[in-house]
Amino acid sequence: MLPSFKNSIKQHSIKCATINFKNILLLLIVMQNISFVNAQEKEMVSYKPFKANAHLKNMHTWHGSVVHPGAIFATSLEYNSRNSKFTLGVWGGAGFSSTDVYNSYTQENVSANYKEFSMYAVYHFSDNFFIEAVSHNNYTGVEERGDKLHFWSYDKTQGYNFVDLNFGVNVSKNTSLYLATILGGGSGDYEVETNGSYKDSWTHYLEIKSKVWEKEDSKLSLFAGGAWSFITDKTFYTEGKGNFINVGATFGQNINLGSYNMPVEVMAMWNPEKQKTILQLDLTIF
Repeated sequence: MLPSFKNSIKQHSIKCATINFKNILLLLIVMQNISFVNAQEKEMVSYKPFKANAHLKNMHTWHGSVVHPGAIFATSLEYNSRNSKFTLGVWGGAGFSSTDVYNSYTQENVSANYKEFSMYAVYHFSDNFFIEAVSHNNYTGVEERGDKLHFWSYDKTQGYNFVDLNFGVNVSKNTSLYLATILGGGSGDYEVETNGSYKDSWTHYLEIKSKVWEKEDSKLSLFAGGAWSFITDKTFYTEGKGNFINVGATFGQNINLGSYNMPVEVMAMWNPEKQKTILQLDLTIF
């Protein structure tokens, strides 16, 4: 074979190999892009920024206190960021039964239904640590007792709006700590001085909760919570100095009704400061 012919064949082979390599590389890039686009599409389909929940409860409690002793229906609507770190939501409750409130103008007890509309924002720094701000707006009986309703008012003495700043941390797989602080003396979180001025309590509430048993879709957790103030003798939750106010256990279980799954939680709670014991049932409708 002539040398020139041999070189021609060799150059042609190298050229073909180069073309084949480029084609393979181009094919891999196209496949990678298709895979990336498909992953993005799947993420876009699975990501749901808005979420709603509904609960049916035989009573409503909060930090060891009975907010409403009768059955309520509670709903929430929230926005969650794509990375699941930020949540912005509203929570509302309405009572099926009424409670008595005192009208200072008529000097009589009148009936009022439980009504609450609260707002919250949460940021998760990690799976084990979050910070939360909650504006509690329980306006039950405001108008019935003769006051004028100012939903956005955070006046200390009007008695139904206040803000909590909360921190939560998982100290282990089964145990968590939760700290809440009431800001600015809202809703009566203050002590009246001898000169008539208000001294904000900045009441703190600390709770530890630990899961002690779990089997399949059932679990049992124990908890204990206490409240105190570094500034005043009284706190938002106690008449005197700090005390344990929330001790008990929660049992959670999923009930399957055909294809429908309903989480159910029963909480047994004792408040040593107020000597109150309750049993709360919470059904998650959706």
